[in-house]
Amino acid sequence: MLPVADALALILAQAAPLPPVTVTLAAAQGRILAADILAQDALPPFPASVKDGYAVVAADGPGDYPVVGAATAGRLPTFTVMPGTVAYITTGAPLPAGADAVVMVEETEPLAGDPQRVRIRARVQSRADVRPIGYDVAAGAMVLPAGTRLGPAEIGILATVGEVEVPVYPQPKVALLSTGDELVDPGQPLRPGQIRDSNRATLRAVVAAAGGEPVDLGIARDDQADLDARIRAGLSAADMLVTSGGVSMGELDYVKTLLETAGVVHFGRLRMKPGKPLTFATVAAGGRVRLAFGLPGNPVSSLVTFYLLGVPALRKLAGWPDPHLKRIRVFLAQPLPLDSYRPEYHRAILAWDAQADDGRGGLVAHSTGNQASSRLLSMRSANALLELPQGEGILPVGAAVSALLIGEL
Repeated sequence: MLPVADALALILAQAAPLPPVTVTLAAAQGRILAADILAQDALPPFPASVKDGYAVVAADGPGDYPVVGAATAGRLPTFTVMPGTVAYITTGAPLPAGADAVVMVEETEPLAGDPQRVRIRARVQSRADVRPIGYDVAAGAMVLPAGTRLGPAEIGILATVGEVEVPVYPQPKVALLSTGDELVDPGQPLRPGQIRDSNRATLRAVVAAAGGEPVDLGIARDDQADLDARIRAGLSAADMLVTSGGVSMGELDYVKTLLETAGVVHFGRLRMKPGKPLTFATVAAGGRVRLAFGLPGNPVSSLVTFYLLGVPALRKLAGWPDPHLKRIRVFLAQPLPLDSYRPEYHRAILAWDAQADDGRGGLVAHSTGNQASSRLLSMRSANALLELPQGEGILPVGAAVSALLIGEL
């Protein structure tokens, strides 16, 4: 049985970012930039006022001055502020020629009976409340490096520097296939011996949340020809194939055999709980290598193994510089037994506790309860997988363990 860390390293070595595509800013949210973005122009491209107030010659100091014009955002002033004069100016407006500072409006007052004159009450230094050319961004500066994940602020930066389309890595297509004669789709009546398939619905949601594009292949029966046809269709249509069920040691577990025929199987069992039976293969199709995962059929095993191995692989295809799940240190809210045979990935809900870690504060892990691999309820609201080491005994309350984030804190 292969340790999970070794399995993940092997998978990521086989995965490569997909060829970049160009998308509009409206479609770029959550994508990874495939090239550096440089500013076309300086920002601001002119000396700009930081506040509403009056553009002044700083050396003039306080006093009563004539107002020679108004500078407003969106147009260049056509007048000059000479010593002994001022101009009204709005936030973001270009500074008029001759002025070298701005006095905010709160430090001024209009003179009664003369709307063309104003009293300046404050003395300011040259360049006060003025953003010089290139203060925010210099022309030609790199504003976003390749490998940046594009969120709302990054989309705004792209718009600010004039980009309307950007090169990004595409969303990987992930084909999802459930296997087994016992499975029926949700909404179908259950006949004796049947259960509803939850794995495709669960994995479809995880793939979409991780930035992939799910491709639903349905349910394959325990028939080698049907399974082979669906696997080949998935490998042709998607960048990653994910099956659930059919990877154990039974006579009808065909997935591993079919993947061995189609490509190269790199491993078939993991040293972990839950999820020991897991097959990973690479298959050449359509001129490039596709990744194939044969996940266990139990709902929790399927989901946990996909979080641990499938999500990082999907991220690698999508261009993430670091595709690993985020690992953090947490403290146990209750005692947890260790497994003497395998390391365990225990489902938990993390919450901040100011009293944890001897009053220094920290994230406390609350177990989701019964950890049976068939009990999908143990994943409900879970935002972390606790990495419990293989061993004897029980970890006490307050013990520090590492956790992998699988949801929002």
